[in-house]
Amino acid sequence: MRRVYLDHSATTPVDPEVASVMMTYYTEKYGNPSSVHGFGREAKQALEQARTQVAELIGANPKEITFTSGGTEADNLAILGTAEALRTKGKHIITSCIEHHAVLETCEHLEKNGFDLTVIPVDEEGVISVDAVQKAIRPDTILITVMHANNEVGSIQPIAEIGKLAKEHGIVFHVDAVQSLGKIPVNVDELNVDLLTVSSHKIYGPKGVGALYVRKGVRIVPLVHGGGQERKRRSGTENTPGIIGFGKACELAGQRMAEDAQKQIKLRDKLMNGILDRIEFVKVNGPLGEKRLPNNVNVSIRYVEGESLLLSLDMLGIAASSGSACTSGSLDPSHVLLGMGLIHEIAHGSLRFSLGRQNTEEEIDYVLEQLPKIVERLRMMSPLYDQVVRSKHV
Repeated sequence: MRRVYLDHSATTPVDPEVASVMMTYYTEKYGNPSSVHGFGREAKQALEQARTQVAELIGANPKEITFTSGGTEADNLAILGTAEALRTKGKHIITSCIEHHAVLETCEHLEKNGFDLTVIPVDEEGVISVDAVQKAIRPDTILITVMHANNEVGSIQPIAEIGKLAKEHGIVFHVDAVQSLGKIPVNVDELNVDLLTVSSHKIYGPKGVGALYVRKGVRIVPLVHGGGQERKRRSGTENTPGIIGFGKACELAGQRMAEDAQKQIKLRDKLMNGILDRIEFVKVNGPLGEKRLPNNVNVSIRYVEGESLLLSLDMLGIAASSGSACTSGSLDPSHVLLGMGLIHEIAHGSLRFSLGRQNTEEEIDYVLEQLPKIVERLRMMSPLYDQVVRSKHV
């Protein structure tokens, strides 16, 4: 059976060059980077090289990079670490309604424990307003946390403008850049960020590795205590092979980003326009053009259930999603789509296709050949669609 992977926002395959460099540190150079002997020193040297590779991709100093187990831990370290460090200064936090659950759940945890939380709405394209952020700022605001690009609808946020605002008010600014890293340029100085979350497995690196950028002078309280690794910000023996793989993935991302984006925009627009041309009652979710991630297609197809669409596509070897992979077990409609103003009925019929380096025009043609057939079959079983068809012939 033909297999087409269009779920790269959930995870990506490990690049062969990444896997190759990692293997050496599993089987040959397996020292603990905290050890003082030769085995440890060569592991430490490779780990610091990876730190430099990550830093270079985001325009940071290597000393500002703290390795974690992934994006979720980095988000938690940024938010909880800042809240604890600044709790005597204030207890007000600002975020948006379309954040990843790693941010929203962490902010809500703080709200349950004495902090005030303001959740900013977004417009119908899934973009936050800088003015809304400005109006939400209070004298006791200590943290603003907003994602760079949304994982479900691909909307790119006005991060540089929000960062400028945060800087003017002396507020720590955290950005989750898990989805934007490697797809669009990410530069911590140009974006005016203090804390930035990135993840390896979204950019053709291994799972279980991420990093938090912490601008020099910004203080956070560690969540994990122990041996004092990672400049005492994150104790525990480092995942050396994974970190080295992450570093290599960042190096490759920097080299290939422009070419990847150009190719993916072409395939994205072909898929999006093809769906609109072939299927009626379809809504594109999120902005168009440069305000959207190069690899993201998100559509709501009325009179069908998203879960049925996914299962039908899967039976034909096509992998897509209905939103974030972290909440794929939930039957609730996407909080992102609801936040953009979609009603439950339409939000339930959403599909996300996220493209990657290996995807081809032939694969997009295959999806465009099969998806209309699936939608037609499912709509034949829909009483609501039957009513629509009947009304058109009255």
